[in-house]
Amino acid sequence: MTRKTSIHKVLFILSFLFLSLTQTFAARSFTLVIDAGHGGNDCGAKGLISYEKNLTLRYALALGRAIEQNCPDVKVVYTRKTDVFIPLHERADIANRNKADLFMSVHINALAGGKISHGFQSYTLGTGEHTGSRGIQENLEVAKRENSVIFMEKDYKTRYKGLENSAESDILFELIADKNRERSVELSRILQREVCKATGRENGGAHQNNLAVLRLTSMPAVLLELGFITTPDEENYLNTDSALDAYTTGIVRAFKIYKQRYGGTGIDIPYKESDNAAAVSDDNAEVADDKPVTTRQRTRHSTVQKTRSSVDQTTRVAKGNAAPKDAPVFKIQIFAGKQKLNSKSPLFKGLEGCDSFTDGSLLRYTYGASTNYNEIRKLRTTITDKFPECFIIAMKDGKPMDVNEAIREFLKNKRK
Repeated sequence: MTRKTSIHKVLFILSFLFLSLTQTFAARSFTLVIDAGHGGNDCGAKGLISYEKNLTLRYALALGRAIEQNCPDVKVVYTRKTDVFIPLHERADIANRNKADLFMSVHINALAGGKISHGFQSYTLGTGEHTGSRGIQENLEVAKRENSVIFMEKDYKTRYKGLENSAESDILFELIADKNRERSVELSRILQREVCKATGRENGGAHQNNLAVLRLTSMPAVLLELGFITTPDEENYLNTDSALDAYTTGIVRAFKIYKQRYGGTGIDIPYKESDNAAAVSDDNAEVADDKPVTTRQRTRHSTVQKTRSSVDQTTRVAKGNAAPKDAPVFKIQIFAGKQKLNSKSPLFKGLEGCDSFTDGSLLRYTYGASTNYNEIRKLRTTITDKFPECFIIAMKDGKPMDVNEAIREFLKNKRK
């Protein structure tokens, strides 16, 4: 059997495995909490012919019905289904109690003083213009409270003895909160694209701010501002059936894209390289072609993994020794945080030979180091059982560099 045939055979098997695992993960339940803003004695913003509270409820219910029809594996929970007032903290508590995978809050925008504006906007948790970092800190406290056990192994009391109230626990929960915000921002951008495409409305942009209903949730969360109720033509459009259908179509499309990427598995989503760098099982595995890969692309797919607690550092870098002195160095980032960890920290889960470097206010913890991209790619598959979120980074002259650029340089050096 030729090497080319062998590679094709392995790629076929991996494709079949990916399809099987995708179907398996698709059967898992995903919980979405849909929040209709305002309600009851809180009418929200007022237009010439409608109140925000009524429009948000109408759109929230339509969105929920569409997702239930199109995504039977999704459990939809509503913060309200009638014209009642629900405090902001209770809306977040509903999502937290239901262990939601995603929280979406529906609102209608407004401007004071007769000002006119158009467009769809989405908001995720951020510092905002005047709020500093208070919202981020409060959200971290929510993450600590709601996720104190969920994201640890079943035997966490033994394996993580002494972890509570330590620097390690701060890093762990910072990771959870950061990943939630990262996914929220990604969904916000997808929503802007898909909703504006479906409705033809202006793209008002993805924004960040310190909004209570977002900072009190312990999962990815986004707040939608469908349009401006104080702009007459936009209010008229929002009250039509065609607008209801168009917005629902766009939001459902965005939701499906997001769900396909992350499923309902919290932050522990296994990483999969793009097909351009598909792994093959022989010892001479190479990057498949000259096309760069998106090294932070994630999927619900989990490849068959080897179990190896540690690898000798000399072995890991040996095959990269023939590269030029200024060649990029590839590493595996396992997590990041603001605290300096002892090498025996339980957060390393027994992994030896880990390193770290400072990037702004963060310490990024890495494993392995080689100028040979394929060596690091192989090494990564041996630790994904312990660190599903780990991903490959590249360094040059001690500083981070674009991984795609580093791979191109690696391929160029191989041809010399």
